[in-house]
Order: sequence, then C-alpha cells, then structure tokens
Amino acid sequence: MTTLLIATRNAHKTGEIRAILGGQFQFLTLNDFPAAPKVIEDADTFAGNAIKKAVELAKWLAADNSKLKIKNSKPDFVLADDSGLEVDALNGAPGVHSARFAALDKTENSHDADNNARLLRLLEDVPLEKRAARFRCVIALVPVPHEKIESASPVCFADEFEAQIFDGACEGKILFEPRWAGGFGYDPLFVPAGFAQSFAELGEEVKNQLSHRAKALAKLKMLFTTKSEGTKSAAFSSLLGC
Repeated sequence: MTTLLIATRNAHKTGEIRAILGGQFQFLTLNDFPAAPKVIEDADTFAGNAIKKAVELAKWLAADNSKLKIKNSKPDFVLADDSGLEVDALNGAPGVHSARFAALDKTENSHDADNNARLLRLLEDVPLEKRAARFRCVIALVPVPHEKIESASPVCFADEFEAQIFDGACEGKILFEPRWAGGFGYDPLFVPAGFAQSFAELGEEVKNQLSHRAKALAKLKMLFTTKSEGTKSAAFSSLLGC
C-alpha cells in the first residue's frame, strides 16, 4: 500500500484528504515528524508553495534514512498542497495569502474568523452579481527515496527532486454574511456554483465531491488506481523519472 506524507499539521485538511483518497493509501502527517523543518511559503503562486514544501520535505527525509521508519510505514511520497480563495472584485485576492489575510505582515496564519471579517469589510459595497470567486488548489507530489542519498543528484532524480502537479478549482460567489454549520476557513462565506448553501452548510460529504481539493486529488488518485502490481510499478517508475 502506498504511504503518503501529507505536509501539514492541520487536522481539517488531513481529514479532508483522507476522506477523499480513501483506503487505497496509508497516511502520515507532519505530526508524525516533530523535527521536520518548517517550510516558509513565500512563493507568489499556489504551485510554487506546494512544490517548495514537497521538495524540501522529501530532501530532508532522504538526507537521513533513519527518519523514514515510523509506525511501521515508510512514506513513498510527500504530498503538499497550497490552496486559497480568489475573489474577482479584489483582483484575485486573498490568493496565496488566504490563510493569513487578516495579518499580511505576519508569516503565521490568522484566525478564520478574522480572515472572514476582513474579506467582508473589503466587499461591503460590492453587489452580489460582482462577488464571483473560486477556491483553487494545487497539489505537488514528490517521491521519497528509501536509500540515503549524499547529494542532490541521485540517479533517478537528475539534479533535483521532481514534483508532479495536480490542480483543481471550484467556482462560486461570496455571501454577505457567514452561514455556519461546519467547515473551516472561508467555507461559511462561499457558495459553490449551482448551490444555494455555503460550503459550511453543505457538509463534508458533498464538499468532498465538488471542492477544489477534491478535484485536484481525483487527478492524483487516478495515477494509483490500478489492480496490477506491474502497472503500479510502472506508475512509480514514471513518477520517479527512472
């Protein structure tokens, strides 16, 4: 069974990824690796941040293979994502700053309630027909070698760890006030196209079928949807670049 290291300590995100990918995988998170380096997400694109997180963590693991053995599992891949909300009336903001929108001068994430409050203030005079927005997600998947490597140029990795990218988007609009029933982040303010309820009201089962992260993960899952061990090996070799 393929083991994925999800590059997050966020319980909500971990639960969402587990629910969407299902029992085909085993999962580890950064909570299983307390000494893992903190990766600063300073890229100006979702893809840039996702790739940076996945590559840096894969290199950290590969530099010392004693880190790999944990809970009877070894991570085969690092899965890192970056996602956020793009609002047309704000020229695509908050975008890559979605998690720290209420305090852009800080590297730490803001509270969800503070981010939502700032978004509503900025859109206070914007009519409903101009409140178009979308959630966007980019996932980077990087293989982790199980042999310790001494340089950044192992045979199968050329000069760097290669990341495979999967993306997804969910179109919708921003409400005038939160509608709570669950969810996290901007879920209480976002109504996906074709629905009258917010993501927070729709519930995890519905959200996990149509969300930006669900669409990106569906593309990733297709790579591993195989019953043949030979086909699986070919898929792994393709990802490893060997």
